[in-house]
Amino acid sequence: MSDDFQQPNYGSSSNSQQLDPFFDDEDDIPDSAFGPTRMDAMQSKESGLPLARNAAPPAGNSQLSLPENQDMLQWDDYTPKTDTSRPFAGSASFPGPSSSSSQEKGFRKAARKWKWPWHKEEKVLAGERLIALNNSEANAGFCSNYVSTTKYNAVTFVPKFLFEQFSKYANMFFLFTACIQQIPDVSPTQRYTTIVPLSVVLLASAFKETQEDLKRHQSDSELNARKAKVLSPNATFEDRKWKNIRVGDIVRLESDDFIPADLILLSSSEPEGFCYIETSNLDGETNLKIKQASPQTADLTSAHLINTLHGTLRSEHPNNSLYTYEGTLELTSDMGPKQVPLGPDQMLLRGAQIRNTPWAYGLVVFTGHETKLMRNATAAPIKRTAVERQVNTQIVFLFILLLALSIGSTIGSSIRSWFFSSQQWYLFESPSIGGRAKGFIEDILTFIILYNNLIPISLIVTMEVVKFQQAQLINTDLDMYYPKTDTPALCRTSSLVEELGQIEYVFSDKTGTLTCNEMEFRCCSIAGVAYAEVIDESKRGEDEDGKDGWRTFAQMKSILEGTSDPFLDGGSGSGGPGGEREIIQEFLALLAVCHTVIPEDRDGKIHYQASSPDEAALVAGAELLGYQFHMRKPKSVFVNIQGASVEYEILNICEFNSTRKRMSTVVRGPDGRIKLFCKGADTVILERLSDKQPHTEKTLVHLEDYATDGLRTLCIAYRDIPEAEYRQWVTIYNQAAATINGRGEALDQAAEIIEKDLYLLGATAIEDKLQDGVPDTIHTLQMAGIKVWVLTGDRQETAINIGMSCKLISESMNLVIVNEETSHDTNDFLSKRLAAIRSQRSSGELEDLALIIDGKSLTFALEKEMSKTFLELAIMCKAVICCRVSPLQKALVVKLVKKNQKSILLAIGDGANDVSMIQAAHVGVGISGVEGLQAARSADVAISQFRYLKKLLLVHGAWSYQRLSKLILYSFYKNIVLYMTQFWFSFFNNFSGQIAYESWTLSLYNVLFTLLPPLVIGVFDQFVSARILDRYPQLYMLGQKNAFFTRTAFWLWVGNALYHSIILFGFSVILFWGDLKQSSGLDTGHWFWGMTLYLAVLLTVLGKAALISDLWTKYTVAAIPGSFIFTMLFLPLYAVVAPAIGFSTEYRGIVPRLWTDAVFYFVLLLIPIFCLSRDFAWKYYRRTYMPETYHIAQEIQKYNIPDYRPRQEQFQKAIKKVRAVQRMRRNRGFAFSQTENAARQDQARLIRAYDTSKTGARPSGY
Repeated sequence: MSDDFQQPNYGSSSNSQQLDPFFDDEDDIPDSAFGPTRMDAMQSKESGLPLARNAAPPAGNSQLSLPENQDMLQWDDYTPKTDTSRPFAGSASFPGPSSSSSQEKGFRKAARKWKWPWHKEEKVLAGERLIALNNSEANAGFCSNYVSTTKYNAVTFVPKFLFEQFSKYANMFFLFTACIQQIPDVSPTQRYTTIVPLSVVLLASAFKETQEDLKRHQSDSELNARKAKVLSPNATFEDRKWKNIRVGDIVRLESDDFIPADLILLSSSEPEGFCYIETSNLDGETNLKIKQASPQTADLTSAHLINTLHGTLRSEHPNNSLYTYEGTLELTSDMGPKQVPLGPDQMLLRGAQIRNTPWAYGLVVFTGHETKLMRNATAAPIKRTAVERQVNTQIVFLFILLLALSIGSTIGSSIRSWFFSSQQWYLFESPSIGGRAKGFIEDILTFIILYNNLIPISLIVTMEVVKFQQAQLINTDLDMYYPKTDTPALCRTSSLVEELGQIEYVFSDKTGTLTCNEMEFRCCSIAGVAYAEVIDESKRGEDEDGKDGWRTFAQMKSILEGTSDPFLDGGSGSGGPGGEREIIQEFLALLAVCHTVIPEDRDGKIHYQASSPDEAALVAGAELLGYQFHMRKPKSVFVNIQGASVEYEILNICEFNSTRKRMSTVVRGPDGRIKLFCKGADTVILERLSDKQPHTEKTLVHLEDYATDGLRTLCIAYRDIPEAEYRQWVTIYNQAAATINGRGEALDQAAEIIEKDLYLLGATAIEDKLQDGVPDTIHTLQMAGIKVWVLTGDRQETAINIGMSCKLISESMNLVIVNEETSHDTNDFLSKRLAAIRSQRSSGELEDLALIIDGKSLTFALEKEMSKTFLELAIMCKAVICCRVSPLQKALVVKLVKKNQKSILLAIGDGANDVSMIQAAHVGVGISGVEGLQAARSADVAISQFRYLKKLLLVHGAWSYQRLSKLILYSFYKNIVLYMTQFWFSFFNNFSGQIAYESWTLSLYNVLFTLLPPLVIGVFDQFVSARILDRYPQLYMLGQKNAFFTRTAFWLWVGNALYHSIILFGFSVILFWGDLKQSSGLDTGHWFWGMTLYLAVLLTVLGKAALISDLWTKYTVAAIPGSFIFTMLFLPLYAVVAPAIGFSTEYRGIVPRLWTDAVFYFVLLLIPIFCLSRDFAWKYYRRTYMPETYHIAQEIQKYNIPDYRPRQEQFQKAIKKVRAVQRMRRNRGFAFSQTENAARQDQARLIRAYDTSKTGARPSGY
């Protein structure tokens, strides 16, 4: 992990104040984001806080630490105590039980501390963390290594679940109704007609929540039950579950093991205590990071020696800074105490993986939720969609309407009872004021119960069911199934599906999400000739531009073996080798020699380990072409050339760093001549060439070709160095290497002296393989109006390069690069650029911009006073790339946009470093790829390839949003139509609270008779087909603008419902005026009229469903006509059975009278047709004279109209190619992504430490 990257420490008190603008008020603010108000004393240097008085000096400043070059042998006087039977003398000062209770007891005590998940424990940590070595008693007070990522546990489930459910106003309202229904003599309906459906709704939601959380519990249990080897007091290793590992334990890690907690590396099997780790779970990068044990502990290579360690580790307190660490190991021995400074180099983080290191010992410093990885994780938030929030407000509007109706009806009732009581002498009315007041309140409650279904109880459960079904459709979509890893898409949080149709910003990780994490050596240009493994037809033979034709790698091999056409030799140039063959040999030798790769022989095959994946690809490329690097010794490398092993002596190394942009190696070849091999970015190499270069022009043409294809390029050059010049230079170099202050600059200056008059051999091109379909997906998302931001831990050049190749940054865009060192400079730069862009836009110039900002500048840009400027600038840009960002910064960028924009955000990533970003966004998508499954587990939707995002959003998202909008509006409509007829009836029944319909028939309206139409619309309706949505991504903008679910649409539907209810009620009253007389001489009666009106309402509502359905399937037929047929069969059956068993007596004897009456059928035909004729006329008028975009798309789909755009697209492609070449001349990405720290000479130290010829001589560690 890069040490040079200044990771901001969000825990520090100086910063805590400036962060709060990024956290939504409703968000749970993670501990890790702020930390306690007073900060831990022993912060890393970046935090700018002094160490506590009694703490150790910062790492590297200890008076007792050794100079770097001091020989290990001088430490032989350190003889650790071997008496392991008793704790060391200083252990009395430690907190912890003094009695000799068992280890397990201490652990259980620590694990049993339990607190509410939402309870933030404000524990002020002062001083530093003291950990005793090999003394488990003294370390009993620290937190356990148990980790939980779940939303609920057995105790919190009920309160948390009820809190979440009753924050939906509909549920609150129904609970209130259910309570007042229990009051005797108030309810006009039966007392269980609300509480039963509400219980069903809650149980269904509870079941869904439990299922989703159980999956999280399961993955946590698997993780906590993993085994690790822990050192026991008798110097043997025992297997212990991860959750039982404690602070102070010494753990033995073996190759490919995951690290169970944050550890300090004590020693390893590698020379000088080196250890390779892969942090793909943390930052998505698969290149290996190098850690190194402190020289004072690196020789403790057996369990017996480790067990003799005594003393204390004084460490900083747990914090979220991934790239920093500070502590001091104080060892007690017979010779007195020794202090060992510790830094990030010795820190192994939980979640990383040991690679190519047979074994390593680590001392546990932080466990469980105190590890740096968990400190970067934010609590799983309760996510609520914009549509749900809108429904909540609409329910409030309807509740106000309901109250108005109830109060209106109650006033009507009061007028009747107070002023007309003398005329209604047959009703017993209480004349007292108290009685009237009581009557008034009871009446309000009665009418609330009577009209309560204006707010549809079935809506919430229908929405849940529909969302669950839509999630199933996503899960079973074969277009999003990845056969290679047998992974289907998985929608984990079904409650967010409609938000997939309203996304405006996509925040994506780079490594593993856009790219495959695989580097491939694709092409090279040697002596002005381009070579590639496979050649396009267009590049064979002579090109029309006058360029030489490309050749294959096979042709290059034949030139090397001398079997090719002798006339192919290129002309010789100044200072360079003569023929083409020699140039190729020199070129391949350089690739095989000038690097920091370590070869490892596994099962007879050589594997290359590199801190930069680009370097490994170049060495593998040289091997492919016959130059196999196979052994490294401290002072030389061995290369197999055509079957013979050749030795190159490595004299000096001038390291790569981001200012030099090149790496040089001074070597003595097998012929005894000294050469300088140099590779680097084209800009820096071309400046250092000698005059009269024969191949520069052609090489530059090839470089442009490679860069246009999005490949990462390096120039390759060399020179011969005379012996005398080398001797003179090496003294300058050695002097620079011995410098203490400013060593990095001194070495750079020394390198400048010798890196001149180079001869250009050629160039290489490496492909950072993008996942399939990434450029097309990003281009389509941008056409759909979605802004894509890339947040990556990778370095700037790499990020820009990938941005180019995946079409995020197009040729026509201008780049705004923010790369400042201080807060003031960043503010200055952002303000100036913003002002410039504003003035440019106001003058009418609209050019596309891309913003590139690095981690350090981003730290400043996120400060309170600057965040608004940064955000405004970022929003003006079409693309944004943030490089070198920490996991927490990713979340903060997302929260900044979330807080200040009303847009809906999606975050997509694949590593544990993306989890906090995924949880911060409205919708989190995880890629279940190579890098473990942390991101996929925390995400709302998991897919296996980035390209599936296109279908997920443009098709499933757009459909889900449109279906749900239609479902909600229709559900409101159907309830208002029925329950407003009740209100109109109140004017005719003297406001007595009499119901028009039998109470169970009323309850069954939502639960049974009109249940299917909204369900079927919600699951199967398609306003346009998937093909059309894919062809016209612009249709997605309807969701972004919330076109289907506006406030206007809601009130128009409510108005339409009122209109229908008046027509239905009015016509039925006119037709039944004065009560119909039947042929038997009897009056029809109240329930006869009630059931006729009820069925007319039902038929109107089902007719409306038929009018708004865009797609008719067999399910639509079963739901709409099917529901009416079912009701016509069910109601007579109910009307016969219910009175017979005494369940409900209102319908006694009604069936033979009603179902044989002609007026009944006349009403059923006439009124619904009259009601819906207005709706039909409006639909015709709107589609014909005021069509929306999707109406036109529907016509294209219906008549299958062809699309004439392909020709235009070809023309645009040609223009883009020209622009690409122009742009690449200005800006080319180069292939280097190494860890660098010039002052410490990392790369040189690493190379000198390895002798791969002695792999059998490594210690076993036991």
